[in-house]
This record gives sequence, C-alpha cells and structure tokens, in this order.
Amino acid sequence: MTEETARTGEFVQSLERGLAVIRAFDADHSQLTLSEVARATGLTRAAARRFLLTLVELGYMRTDGRLFSLRARILELGYAYLSSLSLPEVAQPHMESLVGEVHESCSMSVLDGDEVVYVARVPTKRIMTVAISVGTRFPAYATSMGRVLLAAQPQDWLDEYFGKAELRALTRRTVTDPTKLRSILTRICSQGYAIVDQELEEGLRSLAAPIRDADGSVIAALNVSAHASRGSSDVIRRELLPPLLATAKRIEEDLRGGQVR
Repeated sequence: MTEETARTGEFVQSLERGLAVIRAFDADHSQLTLSEVARATGLTRAAARRFLLTLVELGYMRTDGRLFSLRARILELGYAYLSSLSLPEVAQPHMESLVGEVHESCSMSVLDGDEVVYVARVPTKRIMTVAISVGTRFPAYATSMGRVLLAAQPQDWLDEYFGKAELRALTRRTVTDPTKLRSILTRICSQGYAIVDQELEEGLRSLAAPIRDADGSVIAALNVSAHASRGSSDVIRRELLPPLLATAKRIEEDLRGGQVR
C-alpha cells in the first residue's frame, strides 16, 4: 500500500486479502486446508473461511469439505491481462519460424515482481519435468529470460530486488550469490543475451534475448531451450544464438510498425 492510497482511504483491504488467499495456492501447494490458508496469508481462520467459501461460491475454487483447491475458472483473472497484449500475437509467427529452424522450444515472458510469467510459447519436444504453458511462472534469477529482464532494470530497483528476493538453489548449479548475480547481469547488459546452464533444472540449457519497444525499453524476453545432450554451452550458443537474435530483431521490427497495447 502506498502512502497516498493509505492517506486518501482508497485502498480496499478486503480485495488485498482475497487476492492473498488466491496466491497461497501454487504448484507446490495445490490443495490447502483452512488452517494452512490462514497461516500462509496471516488471516484469522474466520476471515480465511469467508474468503475461501466466497471463492467456492463464485466458481473459482472447489472444496471437499476439508481441502480447498483452485478451479480452472481462476485463469479468467489472468486471461484478461494476457489477451489485452498484442505482443504475443506479433511474436507468435516469428517464434513458430524459429522453432521450425532450430527444432527447440521457444518462449516469451515478461517480468512480474521477482518472477517471469510466460505470455507466449511454441513447444517442440518436452525437455522439462514441469509442463510449461502461458501463465507459467519461474523465479527470475534462475532463468535466462528472467536475467535478461532483470539486467534491464535500474540499479535502485535491483537494490530492492536483491534486498528481498529469496535466492534458493534449484539445482546444484544455481547461482544464488547476489554479488555474482549482479556481475552476471552486468555482463548480460553488455553482450545482449543470457545463457543459463542447468540452473533451473538439471539437463536444461537456455538462451534468451531482450525484446525492445520503439523507445528502446526492454518489454519482454525471448528464449530457446535445449537439452544438455545437444551439446556444451558453447555449442548451444554457437548454434542457437544467431537465429534467436535474428528472431528478436524481426519481432522488434514488427512492433515498430504498430503499437503494443
């Protein structure tokens, strides 16, 4: 809550609490009891129960009387935002061409807080244990697209980010040291791309490039992912980076011919 909204009384705390209840559910916590929701959100059991039963009544959640879980209708809340973007529509045919050329999956994401959220994807073969689709989120620090997007942020934003981000090791290769990550982001700024070698998931290598609008601001990131068996990081960079950068450039050229909503 900003100081201004608090002062003017325009902050709706009940909406904040309702959204907190929804965010308590994720891939690792797809089913929660009333007590678990209350603990995760800091709400009283009575308040958490009211929010949960309201969401059940509205069709966004289901319950068997003890466990609560989200229903598919919850996607409507995010679809309104995703469908308002013209960027995925512009990028999709270029991403399909890239996948046809390199025979690896291609994705596009934007930064949302300390996570990347996928706004477009063209899969080829499945190389991750986690299924990825539009709306999938990953921690920005451990992904190639996330690092491209983080590298584009101003220093005061990064200071705040590293001050609060939970940098967990997702594999034995994940870089979690803030100083080293800052150095990596600086290098990404100068070279114009990011490569992540099995830091999000063992066996997965990923390359990402920024997508800039007409003003030169980074608005999204584009990546290609390949199984480690395709070759070393140097091989992946040599084979996949040129077509990735060319695709990013074509998307940017199309964006300059229109306006992203």
